[in-house]
Amino acid sequence: MSINIEDNVARIRERMDRAAGGRPVTLVAATKMNDAQAVRRAIAAGVDACGENRVQEMMEKLGQDAYAGAPLHFIGSLQKNKVKFVVGNCDLIHSVNSVELLEAIARKAAALDIVQDVLLEVNIAAEASKTGFLPEYLPQLLESAGNFSSVRVRGLMAIPPIAEKPGENRRYFAQMRELFIDIGAKKYDNVTMDFLSMGMSEDFEDAIAEGSNMIRVGSAIFGPRNYGTAPGTPGI
Repeated sequence: MSINIEDNVARIRERMDRAAGGRPVTLVAATKMNDAQAVRRAIAAGVDACGENRVQEMMEKLGQDAYAGAPLHFIGSLQKNKVKFVVGNCDLIHSVNSVELLEAIARKAAALDIVQDVLLEVNIAAEASKTGFLPEYLPQLLESAGNFSSVRVRGLMAIPPIAEKPGENRRYFAQMRELFIDIGAKKYDNVTMDFLSMGMSEDFEDAIAEGSNMIRVGSAIFGPRNYGTAPGTPGI
């Protein structure tokens, strides 16, 4: 069955507008396992940015000029040995989940003589299966951000637990909003709380209602992912 990406984006925009009540929200198309043609269609349909989860797939699509006309974000888990492929190619890295990763990004950005924008990933539900900073460690980390002149912290990102019932994750989204507001009221060097990235295909309306201003939407735009025909192969 053919997926109407254009109609899907239009419907998502309508739902975003209702949830936001006129507040601006950035729509990041989660383009994992979608080919260059599908990515180009999403950009033409009006998504604000493209977000990739896998470095090798991102590099393949960069070679195909798939992201022309939209900022490129990296939204997946990033290993330190793959930082060199992401820094300088992506406008925003959503998933900084350790001090060591932040340091690796800063070193590569300094070598390129650029300032790399990042978000700090927060493990808001303290799940053992997920990476990210626990909320209580954020103040110490943000104080140290001033040591990295080649990195700029632009906000926070979170992926709450899988909800069993509609609306179940709103409490986590609300906790993230409180963190975001609290940090934004303080003064940290190289830190600006511009983006609160939370909400995906299943829960972005709840996330927006609780304060998200950046959502990452994949299957609601492109349809269910086909894991048997994904572009890219393991390697990078």
